[in-house]
Amino acid sequence: MLIVRPVQLKDLDQLVELTSMTSFGLTTLPKDRQLLRKRIVESQRAIEDQPEKPGGESYLFVMEDTDCGIVIGTSGITSKVGGFEPFYAYQIETSIHESKMLNTRKEIRSLHLVTEHNGPTEIGSLILRPSHRRGGIGRFLSLSRFLFLGEHPNRFEAHIIAEMRGVIDERGRSAFWDALGKHFFDIEFPDADYLSVVNKRFIADLMPRHPIYILLLPREAQEVIGKVHERTRPALKLLESEGFQFKDMVDIFEAGPIVRCPLQKIRTVQQSVCATVADITDLPDPAQPWMICNTQPDYRACLGALEQTSDHKVQLTPTVAAALNVQIGDRVRYAPLRPAENES
Repeated sequence: MLIVRPVQLKDLDQLVELTSMTSFGLTTLPKDRQLLRKRIVESQRAIEDQPEKPGGESYLFVMEDTDCGIVIGTSGITSKVGGFEPFYAYQIETSIHESKMLNTRKEIRSLHLVTEHNGPTEIGSLILRPSHRRGGIGRFLSLSRFLFLGEHPNRFEAHIIAEMRGVIDERGRSAFWDALGKHFFDIEFPDADYLSVVNKRFIADLMPRHPIYILLLPREAQEVIGKVHERTRPALKLLESEGFQFKDMVDIFEAGPIVRCPLQKIRTVQQSVCATVADITDLPDPAQPWMICNTQPDYRACLGALEQTSDHKVQLTPTVAAALNVQIGDRVRYAPLRPAENES
């Protein structure tokens, strides 16, 4: 059985192993044991404190194969970006330049630095072992966060964003960074990416404040603005199917797109239902499994069979009930793993 649960300190060694499988650009989970340990402690504190409003808490979840005790993936939520360390991004704006004398009219795009101190909620830290990238496992790992958002909306901002990994080659080279950021920071992209997790102060010190005209950048850099890494395309497509949209905002380092969606308009959140467990019994395998989570402080989510009763309660299988640590009379939240065909 695959379950999604909050990360624990016992997962540290496996978390280090997981991050060693990633390539450049996964900023929020760097290949650094001390920083990973810090992320675990911060997540445990957020789960235990159960805050009543977003205050920059960091939640990190792992997907565990309970049959063998192996952690096969991670996903995360930051309740609010900004604050003491601002959230930085580039907003793409278009202005009209026109000359009647020359009979010329041009639309000129430029990059404007956004410094957000009271930002939205951000999702990220999505990793899945290559051996398990099949059968909807990655979809469930990503969307299970939205069940948590739906169950605890007061802990998060009204809007959710996701920074998608931009175009980076296997050596960690970013054409956008080489054309722009490198001239101001005088370091390579992987170093800047790592330092942005440790301390963002260097961004405030050195980041150019004036708009950047895109047409003045090399063609190679222009072509990757707002584009995702080829391995990130499935993740972007998944978020788009949940209602996320690109609003002309990109990452300041490699110009990957930043997508966003109001929390209450996320497909999984909208379609999720909270109900009481009426019975625990054997059920036929569904054509499509449900995403199901408990509503307890000890958060658990899994895929499995569920049947709705005439009195708006649900039946679960013994396997699902055990995975979620629920009994008859407890409440669960559930949603379909995939949107109906007429919605997709």
